[in-house]
Amino acid sequence: MAEPHEMYQCQTTNCGYIYNPDKGDRKGKIAKGTSFDDLPDDWKCPICGAGKKMFKPLG
Repeated sequence: MAEPHEMYQCQTTNCGYIYNPDKGDRKGKIAKGTSFDDLPDDWKCPICGAGKKMFKPLG
């Protein structure tokens, strides 16, 4: 199970999506077990479309 410091939360106004490496991102075709740092630079939030720069660590 991913620790909070391994999860990242989208910081856009109404989104709040949390990227969990245990789940990956099925919509974005990101495999389970992919760390946030290993996501492609052009990866976007599956909810609001924000880029990686809009995410902050949870822990």
